[in-house]
Amino acid sequence: MIAGTASHVGKSTVAAGLCRLLADRGVAVAPYKAQNMSNNARVVVRSERESGGNDSVHDYWGEIGVSQFVQARAARITPTTDCNPVLLKPRGDGESQLVLDGRALEHLAAGTYYDDHWERARAAAEAAHGRLAAEYDVVIAEGAGSIAEINLHDRDLANVETARFADADVLLLVDIERGGAFASLYGTLELLPADIRDRVVGAAITKFRGDESLLEPGIAEIEARTGVPILGVLPYDDPGLPEEDSVSLPAAGERAIVGADDGVPDERSVTIAVPRLPRISNATDLEVLGEVPGVRIEYVPVDTERGRDARAELATADAVVIPGTKNTVDDLLALRRSGVGDAIVDFDGPIVGLCGGYQLLGERLTNATLEGTGSGVESRTGTETETDDLDAIDGLGLLPVETAFEAEKHLEQVTVDVDGTGPIAGATGTASGYEIHAGTTTVLEPVDRPLGPRSVATADVLGTYLHGLFENDAVREAFLETVFASAGLERPAGSDSGSGISSDKTDENAVQRPYDRAKELVEANLDLDELGFERE
Repeated sequence: MIAGTASHVGKSTVAAGLCRLLADRGVAVAPYKAQNMSNNARVVVRSERESGGNDSVHDYWGEIGVSQFVQARAARITPTTDCNPVLLKPRGDGESQLVLDGRALEHLAAGTYYDDHWERARAAAEAAHGRLAAEYDVVIAEGAGSIAEINLHDRDLANVETARFADADVLLLVDIERGGAFASLYGTLELLPADIRDRVVGAAITKFRGDESLLEPGIAEIEARTGVPILGVLPYDDPGLPEEDSVSLPAAGERAIVGADDGVPDERSVTIAVPRLPRISNATDLEVLGEVPGVRIEYVPVDTERGRDARAELATADAVVIPGTKNTVDDLLALRRSGVGDAIVDFDGPIVGLCGGYQLLGERLTNATLEGTGSGVESRTGTETETDDLDAIDGLGLLPVETAFEAEKHLEQVTVDVDGTGPIAGATGTASGYEIHAGTTTVLEPVDRPLGPRSVATADVLGTYLHGLFENDAVREAFLETVFASAGLERPAGSDSGSGISSDKTDENAVQRPYDRAKELVEANLDLDELGFERE
């Protein structure tokens, strides 16, 4: 188990690095995280499908957190829902959707989950781990947040319970960049339950910058005080793996720019504006664009409290991409209240809507609160809306479509033929990705379908349910050519597809560099012998 003293200490990266390291040595290895909380999900094959040979699309596919999908790719195996059997997808106000063995169930408050569903979730998690352990030589389990949350030790599924039912050795990570690393490590070890403390085989310091010799007195002292060896000091490095959740994004009311450190002058670069939706999901769709030299991703605040000139903020952008959202209706209303919605309508340039972003670009959204689904599928009734009537909400009106929401999600890995028009004019071939959405979108008039039947394009606007769209080289290149042309700029040398673009696609020829960089980080800086993995 790769555990941590806190969130974002490098657990996902180390787990991916170990998966790739072992896979490259011929070891059958699988990643695992009992319980994840994230709106960045991927569609995979369900391990536990209904009995009776039912292989319908709704039963065959399930969803897991992005980190375990990535780690399975690092391990060179096909990811399944066993890699992340319990997923909680936050939707605001302390409520999350429970996804069990890949199937979305109901929306629950935290107390309700722990009181009424935790035992079922634990049983599913233990069963999933048992299946992985029976099939693979090694399971690399990733913990969640801090392993020393004493208020949760009796129900800490991702850390304490996993360590117990998996009979796991524990590597404890501590992030030195945020300060207080030795105190955090010492306090974490002191607060662990005795049986979990006995499982800790070592610790590692992550995200270190500078002269490693300066740490030696502290390492000697912490080892003497705790008896736990420091098995490595990992330098600060970002291999380029997709982010696990939205914590790395700016807050909904904040502005941020990604990609400005690529060495390309601003006057030769284009800016793609991304509304920072309050309930943003699958934001990893945008990461690959931010890695292209000469491309800036600017997260535009969707701030309903403070007055902003949203039109002025979008005026400097060369394109707009609207990402997915956990609650399409609520985020549509937030766009309107903030003024960003009107700014998008008035925007003169390429616009792409992905999944929920596609839905809110349409003419109407209907059936957002279904009877029998509690607070609804796409809106929390009475908390975010300005009206009690959610039978029909006007969208932004940029695409001639209407979306009717439904309780059951559509989950599927897909490959579509590309007939590039609009913002992806000139793209050909095929595009692969995944769909994960509630609702059926109906086209109201004849229109181009450049990415298959669940897509729509006009001259300047594209809507699609295909997540992972820009990881397809042909589509990404066509879109960027359109953006640069619209901005009246030539693309800088070296900004084409290829060098360093991260990918988590299933294609055997997908770029492996992020996984290999994670492996190199682990291999060069961890005492693998002490972890039970002999150094070659």
